Amino acid sequence: MTSPPASPAFAFESLALSPATIANLQQLGYLQMTPIQAASLPRALLGKDLIAQASTGSGKTAAFALPLLATLNPRFFGVQALVLCPVRELADQVSTEIRRLARAEENIKVVTLCGGVPLRGQAISLSHGAHIVVGTPGRVMDHLERGHLSLDGLKTLVLDEADRMLDMGFFDDIATVARQCPSERQTLLFSATYPEGIEKLSRQFMRQPEMIKVQAQHADTKIEQRWYEVKATERLHAVSQLLNHFRPTSTLAFCNTKQQCRDLVAVLQAQGFSALALYGELEQRERDQVLVQFANRSCSVLVATDVAARGLDIAQLEAVINVDVTPDPEVHIHRVGRTGRADAAGLALSLASLDEMGNVGKIEVLQGRESQWHPLSELTSSAQGPLVAPMSTLQIIGGRKEKIRAGDVLGAMTGELGYAKEQIGKINVNEFSTYVAVDRQIADQAVARLNQGRIKGKSVKVRRVG
Repeated sequence: MTSPPASPAFAFESLALSPATIANLQQLGYLQMTPIQAASLPRALLGKDLIAQASTGSGKTAAFALPLLATLNPRFFGVQALVLCPVRELADQVSTEIRRLARAEENIKVVTLCGGVPLRGQAISLSHGAHIVVGTPGRVMDHLERGHLSLDGLKTLVLDEADRMLDMGFFDDIATVARQCPSERQTLLFSATYPEGIEKLSRQFMRQPEMIKVQAQHADTKIEQRWYEVKATERLHAVSQLLNHFRPTSTLAFCNTKQQCRDLVAVLQAQGFSALALYGELEQRERDQVLVQFANRSCSVLVATDVAARGLDIAQLEAVINVDVTPDPEVHIHRVGRTGRADAAGLALSLASLDEMGNVGKIEVLQGRESQWHPLSELTSSAQGPLVAPMSTLQIIGGRKEKIRAGDVLGAMTGELGYAKEQIGKINVNEFSTYVAVDRQIADQAVARLNQGRIKGKSVKVRRVG
């Protein structure tokens, strides 16, 4: 099936990019620009400073990566671009995408600097030379203070998800890093919302930035939005009613507070649902485990605050549930936009009490349409019982440091242990541990067999985490 021709206004060929870059974009399946790319790339490629509104999944990484790559000198092994991100998961995603976009040029080196990983290995990587650094503000500051990182040759500074970095208290760290960058540089700031700190950042560290705001809207046909009025006392129980009625295999449920997240997960788990919580206070190791389990289908419901969920781009998310109505209508748009990605249909279910109707009104004004209300009484309970995730996650102690690869794990499980390929799901190899999703029915048996068997000729320790 051939794709429809790109609209001339949205064609990458209309930009001042090298033929090799255009060819690489076509190979990667970038057939035409997303709205944020079309609005920002022509100006960014002219070297302008930008403040752009963009959420995860809008194509914003290419919107800042292509301009920074266009000014890069591959023969100079000094840091020429720095991308600051709020959390490690986003930094990893950004690094991966920049490497893909940089394939048109030979030997572009991208180094990721985040916490949760020893400083020494990162320092060694920097000593070998790097063109682009992607990192979290705290860890970038550590390397600057120790003299491992020099920004003297920097051409482009990117602040990705700037609003979330401000939410996390990184203003002073960002300011310290920005002061160590050359004043004659380009600064590109991307943010889903506009808290006061964005204005302060732009006044202090940007040169006549241009504002770009692409209205985040969703095609009515792709995402079905349904609203339910609830009393405060029935809100948490209503979530399990929605899950039992619609039975989505993968759901992201948004709460406005950490306590609401904890309360809802306790209720769902008590009813037999595979549910986990994601909020700001989790240690990086716990956060990694939660995200792996949700992405590999070992957990059906991820309950999160907006701050914790930013930076996550979960594929094939069937439903979003707004457990609480957010006071910021733009945040509601971004929540809903997590589902219905690519050509998939999505379901957005929202609960609202009478005292939240003012916030519902703001959302209706921004979306330009009235909300579709349904009674809770129309929800029916399935005879199948609570949703149980189809997969379970096993943790193997040992990862990249032990030279373990996904193929080694798959080979051991389908070869020596005799499991079918269909019984094995996603395999995530991290620095020190490896997570493998397996069919829930074989999980305990697989743990026992792996503990008695070998991977790459070595004995391993394995435990079930979900």
